[in-house]
Amino acid sequence: MAETEDEVVERDEDEYSLDPRVVDSILDAVETGDAAAIDALMEPLHAADIADLLEQIGSAERADLVRLWSKGIDGEILSELDESIREEVIEALPHDVLTEAVRELDSDDVVDLIEDLEEPQQERILGALPEGERAAVEQSLTYPEYSAGRLMQREVVTAPEHWTVGEAIDFLRNAKELPDQFYHMILVDPRWHPTGYVTLGKLLSSKRAVKLTDIAEESFRTIDVLEEEGDVAYAFNQYHLISAPVVDADERLVGVITIDDAMAVLDEEHEEDILRLAGVGDGSLSDSVAETTKQRLPWLGVNLVTAILASVVIAQFERVIAQIVALAVLMPIVASMGGNAGTQALTVAVRAIATRDLTGSNMWRVVRREATVGLFNGVIFAVVMGVVGWFWFGSTMIGVVLAAAMVVNLVVAGLAGILIPVALEKAGVDPALASGAFVTTVTDVVGFFAFLGLAAMVLL
Repeated sequence: MAETEDEVVERDEDEYSLDPRVVDSILDAVETGDAAAIDALMEPLHAADIADLLEQIGSAERADLVRLWSKGIDGEILSELDESIREEVIEALPHDVLTEAVRELDSDDVVDLIEDLEEPQQERILGALPEGERAAVEQSLTYPEYSAGRLMQREVVTAPEHWTVGEAIDFLRNAKELPDQFYHMILVDPRWHPTGYVTLGKLLSSKRAVKLTDIAEESFRTIDVLEEEGDVAYAFNQYHLISAPVVDADERLVGVITIDDAMAVLDEEHEEDILRLAGVGDGSLSDSVAETTKQRLPWLGVNLVTAILASVVIAQFERVIAQIVALAVLMPIVASMGGNAGTQALTVAVRAIATRDLTGSNMWRVVRREATVGLFNGVIFAVVMGVVGWFWFGSTMIGVVLAAAMVVNLVVAGLAGILIPVALEKAGVDPALASGAFVTTVTDVVGFFAFLGLAAMVLL
């Protein structure tokens, strides 16, 4: 049956990933030292797929592949590589191959490439650049890490604000070098202050006599060179920017940030939040056992402390549990339900903080909502578990205690899931990194204390 324009075409997700059969064939060719086969297999692969391949194979195979592949690693592949193996690949590249690869990159990509490398590797890459490009990269490296100055590229297409469309087009046609990708022509005054920008689409569709200022975009805004890159990414996403000029303290143009770099920051921040919520830091599949252990150990230690704290609460009711064994069977249910409810509220809160949807003006409304949701869910599951407790152990009061504890813990879980990340964010602590341990502690302690405390009062 033929596809129509109104039908959504669903592709197999494997179409956009590296074919395992190709990986196996490349590894076989590496093992036998068949350079010709490697060249033939690598030729059709996109730079992103080659980077994935290098990340998926072992260190020994990676070194052999880099040595045997005649085309060699280019700049685009280096910029796609995960930071955890980038230094290893650079170390394996001959000087001439590295020089050619680095010279293909824009200044922002070179900065991104070398900012996390050790000093000898940084010097090796900087030494491969022409003097002017090296100076631009070194200047970018003087800006604070995670600032707009590190994110911007120095290659900027500008035009005096008094030019016409015809003058701008003639300039572009005669320019010896232009950035590989640019979206705007930035208008500047005689003091090199950006005053607006014109999209290439408007430039090509307008008459030659039209002034550039007459077709300048209304979305124009500048980015301070010291602005935090997370704020830059937010501005691009919030105001639908394609590119934005970067200015120094005197409002002079020093570079430009494009949407691909801003969205890469946004993607990295979302990925970091997900990893930190799970307490695994910034690890990747390419990390060694020692590195992975080091990243995860601290938060496992924090979880151990919270588990001990919950156990201390349980120990206070040792006599109650000894007399009513059913409590030992049921109390994990209360804590588990509270933990899950807290994690749900926590995930919503961390995302809302990251996207700046959770603010002082709506925080209490959100808190009330989560408390109400916790109350409703608590009542629903209280009825269910009350009946279960009654039938399971033949005691109406055990069912009542279980139901009451469920309501209390789910309400507290909803409140903790919102208030804890907000409080941590106000204190300057990353809520994605630290909230999980605190919320788990609150729901465990409150769950055990409510259930066992009510049991001590009602059943004994």
